[in-house]
Amino acid sequence: MESPFMQDLAESMAELGLEVIRFEFPYMQKNRQDGKRRPPDRMPKIIEAFERVINAYAKDDIPLYLAGKSMGGRAASMLLDHPAIRAGFVFGFPFHPRGKPEKLRTEHLIDNKRPLLIFQGERDPMGSLLEVKEYNLPDSVQLHWLNDGDHDLKPRKSSGFSHEEHKATVVNVIKGFIE
Repeated sequence: MESPFMQDLAESMAELGLEVIRFEFPYMQKNRQDGKRRPPDRMPKIIEAFERVINAYAKDDIPLYLAGKSMGGRAASMLLDHPAIRAGFVFGFPFHPRGKPEKLRTEHLIDNKRPLLIFQGERDPMGSLLEVKEYNLPDSVQLHWLNDGDHDLKPRKSSGFSHEEHKATVVNVIKGFIE
């Protein structure tokens, strides 16, 4: 929950009248509690934690949209078939591990039927524009490229773009999609 980007995004979404539920994965809670740095849990544990949150808030009359940054976004994209979910939003999808473009993490996207909006920096080392444009992604996956952005969607100062502009773009696209 320490991510300033996700905090800013949650606040912007709340300003639009959306209820935002944030949570930490168990390994993050442990890191915060004891100050030790440990790697993320394996994906099955991450998904299990995410499912608990979904099930706690899933109600027939309330649409749920999943969102996540990097690994959390990848987990969200794996849970789009849950009946309560309308769509997903990912900020910096890890299409492959850093430095290993041959190890794609896209197989689960092929059968995806629900909309998945991926906001990706053009320079993301886990899936740049040059790499991802070659992938055969389904129509349900909508890519939104942020000029000169890195994995945190942050552009270089010399690019003429700002992180604030990119965050505003993300919020406006999500707002337009939900409306």
